[in-house]
Amino acid sequence: FRDVGRGNLASADAGENFEQSPLRRTFKSKVLAHYPDNVEWNPFDQDAVGMLCMPKGLSFRTQTDIREPQFHSFIITREDGSRTYGFALTFFEEVTSKQICSAMQTLYHMHNRFNSYDISRDTLYVSKCICLITPMAFAQACRRVLEQLHQAVTSPQPPPLPLESYVYNVLYEVPLPPAGRSLKFLGVYGPVVCQRPSTAELPLFDFPLQEVFELLGVENVLQLFTCALLEIQILLYSQHYQRLMTVAESITALMFPFQWQHVYVPILPASLLHFLDAPVPYLMGLHSNGQDDRTKLELPQEANLCFVDIDNHFIELPEDLPQFPNKLEFIQEISEVLLAFGVSSEANPQCSEGLGKLRGFRSGDMASDKRNGNLAGSPLNSYLLRENQTIARLQALVKRTGVSLEKLDVKEDTSTNKDSKVQCDEEEMKMHQLNIRVREVFANRFTQMFSDYEVFVIQSSQDKESWFSNRDQMQNFDKASFLSDQPEPYLPFLSRFLETQMFASFIDSKILCHDDEDKEHTLRVFDSRVDKIRMLNVRTPTLRTSMYQKCTNIDEAEKAIEMRLCKIDHTALHPHLLDMKIGQGRYEPGFFPRLQSDVLSSGPTSNKWAKRSAPAQWRRKDRQKQHAEHLYLDNDQREKYIQEARNLGTTLRQPKLSNLSPSVIAQTNWKFVEGLLKECRNKTKRMLVEKMGREAVELGHGEVSITGVEENTLIASLCDLLERIWSHGLQVKQGKSALWSHLLHYQESKEKRDATPAGLGPPGIIHDTERRKSDAGCAMPPLKVSLIQDMRHIQNISEIKTDVGKARAWVRLSMEKKLLSRHLKHLMSEHELTKKLYKRYAFLRCDDEKEQFLYHLLSFNAVDYFCFTNVFTTIMIPYHVVIIPSKKLGGSMFTANPWVCVSGELAETGVLQVPKNTLEITFECQNLGKLTTVQMGHDNSGLYAKWLVECVMVRNGITGHTYKFPCGRWLGKGVDDGSLERILVGELVTSMENEDRMCRTPPTQQSPGMMRRFVTISPNSKPKLNTGQIQEGVGEAINGIVKHFHKPEKERGSLTLLLCGEYGLVWALEQVFQHGFKSPRLFKNVFIWDFLEKAQVYFESAEQSQVTQDENWQMRVRHFCHFMRAINSTPRNIGKDGKFQMLVCLGARDHLLHHWIALLAECPITAQMYEDMALLKDHSLVNSLIRVLQTLQEFNITLEASLVKGIGI
Repeated sequence: FRDVGRGNLASADAGENFEQSPLRRTFKSKVLAHYPDNVEWNPFDQDAVGMLCMPKGLSFRTQTDIREPQFHSFIITREDGSRTYGFALTFFEEVTSKQICSAMQTLYHMHNRFNSYDISRDTLYVSKCICLITPMAFAQACRRVLEQLHQAVTSPQPPPLPLESYVYNVLYEVPLPPAGRSLKFLGVYGPVVCQRPSTAELPLFDFPLQEVFELLGVENVLQLFTCALLEIQILLYSQHYQRLMTVAESITALMFPFQWQHVYVPILPASLLHFLDAPVPYLMGLHSNGQDDRTKLELPQEANLCFVDIDNHFIELPEDLPQFPNKLEFIQEISEVLLAFGVSSEANPQCSEGLGKLRGFRSGDMASDKRNGNLAGSPLNSYLLRENQTIARLQALVKRTGVSLEKLDVKEDTSTNKDSKVQCDEEEMKMHQLNIRVREVFANRFTQMFSDYEVFVIQSSQDKESWFSNRDQMQNFDKASFLSDQPEPYLPFLSRFLETQMFASFIDSKILCHDDEDKEHTLRVFDSRVDKIRMLNVRTPTLRTSMYQKCTNIDEAEKAIEMRLCKIDHTALHPHLLDMKIGQGRYEPGFFPRLQSDVLSSGPTSNKWAKRSAPAQWRRKDRQKQHAEHLYLDNDQREKYIQEARNLGTTLRQPKLSNLSPSVIAQTNWKFVEGLLKECRNKTKRMLVEKMGREAVELGHGEVSITGVEENTLIASLCDLLERIWSHGLQVKQGKSALWSHLLHYQESKEKRDATPAGLGPPGIIHDTERRKSDAGCAMPPLKVSLIQDMRHIQNISEIKTDVGKARAWVRLSMEKKLLSRHLKHLMSEHELTKKLYKRYAFLRCDDEKEQFLYHLLSFNAVDYFCFTNVFTTIMIPYHVVIIPSKKLGGSMFTANPWVCVSGELAETGVLQVPKNTLEITFECQNLGKLTTVQMGHDNSGLYAKWLVECVMVRNGITGHTYKFPCGRWLGKGVDDGSLERILVGELVTSMENEDRMCRTPPTQQSPGMMRRFVTISPNSKPKLNTGQIQEGVGEAINGIVKHFHKPEKERGSLTLLLCGEYGLVWALEQVFQHGFKSPRLFKNVFIWDFLEKAQVYFESAEQSQVTQDENWQMRVRHFCHFMRAINSTPRNIGKDGKFQMLVCLGARDHLLHHWIALLAECPITAQMYEDMALLKDHSLVNSLIRVLQTLQEFNITLEASLVKGIGI
């Protein structure tokens, strides 16, 4: 029990602002007394308590001001994460010291105020506070005790016993109620009841949820809840300390079974404001003085901040906040619960005041709210109407129809309801009922969502010691498999939630507790609920449905509480006279006295409670139990382990409230810097492992794991980390994003410098000799590396409206270009700028850490990201196309006009004419995505219209990605296969960086199959493969297609590449048909198409001559001939090989290839045109080929438009 306040004005430092009149200033407070002097398991922290009882310090008032007592609670979090709760009642007492009154008048004269304080006319009052510190949050009971004590001092009649008796009783004679029991004890004027949930129920929670929903509305509460689950920084803002605490405690309580793992300061004392630039997730409450609006608030970082203005009922969310799963049904279910208690689901400015009147709610709040023009309550709530039965009947009707009618559901006063069997007052009962109902609805969401989570927990095979030492490297949950079971709409939220600290800690504690006995309380309760659901759901646990399952166990949870409150289990010893000297315990009415510390310093030595409350031992035991149940700390060692294992900069749960010397602040910031670096290391590692995992899969090792959603999640969390690093220790900021603000400052200083004559060369290009080398030859000189240029690209994208969005886009672009580390190094190398923008302790000014940080980011260069191209799908991008003719036969005589058409995964360009003298064009069009094919051809005009093209190069002007489309064939009539146009399939060219860069993994597309070993393709020499190699080639081509379809849809690469690319299906079947093909004469090429046309002629004549064949055969023949005719009559000038490619693609699409192979193998034309050893004449080989091709039947193959243009099948 503490007593805080101070009356020494002369030396008080006039708190924050000197502009304010002396009465409005705040002064330094101090603790006057606390009883008992020390509790061994809960050492008294004088500074913290002083700061949190009066977060703004001491204040003065005169008789004209409002001086209602104000109640608020607070929390002190210790290093080990354990918590102590404080409950404080602040009231005003008359200043009796003439000295202080005259000092105040002097201050006014110095301030030159006319309407000043006049010592002869005005009475001066000063704030004082009484406070209870408890290990558990029995908020309602503590509030009653304090209010009754204060009432005892202010009421005209003195209380029955001296104040010491009541304080002594609460300190030493009222035990904590045992779990699952209720306890009643006597205050000064009436009984006080508190109850504690059993170990099978949700943990203790004693703050009114109703108030949170009334202040914010269901929709906002749910958004705030989502932010907290995703560990986004949250700042609560209100002029009422109790509101800050109620909202913070409610949000963290609703998270059950998860716990907030980061900085948690529901009331941030004024002297700790510098803590707002903490670069870690936090949940903090900031006191507003009611005058300033949100715009005046300078916050160091807002890129990933959820700002909650409680008094004005609105909330600012960070960008890209995913939806909570089944959000609408969830809101509906919560609203129904609230409506049953007459609480609207919209934020309702009047409620908190209207109901406040009736339940002795904060009278002080009301007063201050009138100043804001919110008049208390609505007329319907007036006292007269409550007596009226018509209204009561109307109300019942309204309730049934589900309409909320201006909060009519105000329960009667308890005074009129003497015979009720409930032992606490009705308002409190109502609060408990509403709380448990809403909490059960929230808890049920997690029980449903994670009903089969145990299946995916990766149990460690090691002993605990080694598990702890390797904790950082290990995955404790199979995220990919878990997500693959989830309904699509859940993924954006769940993929981010699985990456949070709270989820990891939850799974850690699951791994550590093998048997039920040592499970933490939360885990035990959660697991028993999950088991129940499993028994109810007969369906297989892994098949998830997105059907919304409502909460079913509300009633039994509510009954348990009602039972406890109707039948009180324990009654504590009543307050009694203490052994005090005569004359002690007297005091002046209106002033809270200094109590007699000698009688309060130690508890009773023997009485009937002695066994039960041998204070130290019993409390220590109970404290450990209570931690296990409600603070989730079981044996200390395990907690220490988990803390060490997870030490991701989260050890700081609360800033040190005691000593605020510069050295402590520096130490805190140093902890942050270390934490940031560690987090960066873990993030980059996690992203690389995932990405390498993907590439390894595409190279044929292991299983695929990461999905597009997950990759986006990881990149978004990297952007968030960068924002936090950039906002640490920030002095000057423009806009909401600290990173973008720094980039803009850099751009400005660069452009100034480049504008001066000294800066030679075009502006915005980094003057260094570093140009990226490229193996595309001199045909396409690589883009210059320029940070400013990349910024300009982002600034030109009109779709991105906000600074935070621009910063994220810039990070994505830099990652795709493999320049993130290099760009940031350039940005930080401007030391003068960094000095101007950042304080000395900022991360960006710690040189060693900065180096290590850049080194971690450099590792991203080892993998290919398309995180820019795949996200900004609608932006305009400049492309540059170059056609490279063969060097051997120079195209200098070429007279025809060439054209190209570029296609990508997202779109295609349409036909673009290419000037024949330069053979290159640059054009701008909407993002094509990753490029897949180029169609090219010419119009066959002029004298010399034959053209041998080596390849086509295309470059994306923003990301710098260059694609090479190899050709190596002629285009022209009467040469090669007589084709005037070709479809080329391309791949990304990997820019071979300066050798000192990190080595890359091989390109992502196909596995380096066996074929590479056999084949050295040059367009003219046809390699001779044996039948084994050909079979293997077909097998690998088909395999590639099968793998493609087994990937999640967003992950699939280009199917065109697998069909028509190097070693694709078309190539493989070409080898089949070329094997043992008779070549009639030297120098004359015979094409497979010629053979197919002959076969077609044979089939058509066979059909006409009614050779008796079965239905099946006729069906296949009809199909084959139909396709052949369609391809031959196409208006396009594709040559014979192009036609063969088209036939294979269409056959694959319509699942006809295996039928056609069977037809052709039986066809007499084959016998004429093939040698005896040909593959097509070997029955067993043909059969195995047919079997392999049949595997394509289960896939729905869609062809790119460019492959089948002009064919109407």
